[in-house]
Amino acid sequence: MADGLTIGQAAAFVGVTIKTVRHYHRLGLVAEPERDSSDYRRYGSAELLRLVQVRTLAGAGVPLVEIGELLDADPERFAATLDDVHRRLTEQIEDLTARRDTLHRLAHGDRALLPDRACAVLDRLAELDFSPDYVATQREALVLARALIPDIFETFLARLERGLDDPEFVDLTKRGLDATSWDPDDPRIEELASALANKLLTDRALLTPPPGSQQPSDAAARYGLVNHHREDQEPSIARLNTLVEANLRAAGIDIPQ
Repeated sequence: MADGLTIGQAAAFVGVTIKTVRHYHRLGLVAEPERDSSDYRRYGSAELLRLVQVRTLAGAGVPLVEIGELLDADPERFAATLDDVHRRLTEQIEDLTARRDTLHRLAHGDRALLPDRACAVLDRLAELDFSPDYVATQREALVLARALIPDIFETFLARLERGLDDPEFVDLTKRGLDATSWDPDDPRIEELASALANKLLTDRALLTPPPGSQQPSDAAARYGLVNHHREDQEPSIARLNTLVEANLRAAGIDIPQ
């Protein structure tokens, strides 16, 4: 019986393919053994040890181009190189985890574009039995708000959170949704607008931009795109919002026009 193993046996023992062993040879990571009298290369314990070392390091994430130098390094350099590989792998894991989380968010529509706090507000709306269409509209408005008026986005969220914890505000909001079926000239819209404005004015701090926030030159256009989103589809809601804003301005709240 010939001494040593064939390339197929060596590959099987180490847990790689013959193609991988040959790739290691081409890169100079494992020296090719001498051929025997039958013109076969036979792998002994030294070659198998080297194959195991290369396979283990490669499996741990060490780039193949670095393995040869690493195996020939002194213990101090070996440890330092492994620390560097560990750092790089950690960064890759963090990046992959972030990508996975983004994919998970994508399964929930526009939530990929919103922070967890905003998503919690949307969940709260659903729990309070607001219609899926209204929740979708609010999701779109939050996405727009975060992109167009980032300086006041947190204040915007805080106002929503505070309002959803107030049964009276929730009831007024739901009455506002009922107004979608009203005629734009319905006198109930003025009454509802006054009630909504008065409720908002109970916490004026949440209606005032935070100190240091910058008002861009096109603030009115940005605000309008957010606060009047979808109004073109609902004339009565457009009038309701216009009246609420007018009442707030009359009370001294600076709202872009």
